[in-house]
Amino acid sequence: MVDKVPMLKSGYDRMEAELKQCKTVERPRIVAAIEEARAHGDLSENAEYHAAKDQQGHNEGRIMELEGKLSRAEVIDPTTLSGSRVVFGATVSLLDEDDKEVIYQLVGQDEGDVKAGKISYQSPIARALIGREAGAEVEVRTPGGERYYEIVKIEFK
Repeated sequence: MVDKVPMLKSGYDRMEAELKQCKTVERPRIVAAIEEARAHGDLSENAEYHAAKDQQGHNEGRIMELEGKLSRAEVIDPTTLSGSRVVFGATVSLLDEDDKEVIYQLVGQDEGDVKAGKISYQSPIARALIGREAGAEVEVRTPGGERYYEIVKIEFK
């Protein structure tokens, strides 16, 4: 069974753009660099050649990784979701222990950006929130210790 990779449309589009960049811009640039380095002669002590081959390996690996994730992608549009429980794609308003409000959207593994309020569904906070309803209090075990939150609001936007 192939595991689906949940992601938002914006994350899917970003990944597709990166894949296109790797294939249409980086790949030809690296091939040209390899050809130029080859023209310098002896490959055994040619640092430019070895550096370009390393870049090629990284780029091809990233292409394979992106193609794999995109082929298994399950694109989820939060605006089509509803309900009273926290699920992937939900935007959750929380109150922390100091009654300070924090808002997070649960997103795919490669879409997380805490500063933008997006956390991976695999993060400790998201795992503690999934399946809970507004009004629930959750305990989150983090590397910095235990944190407590109250779910104030669940939105799908």
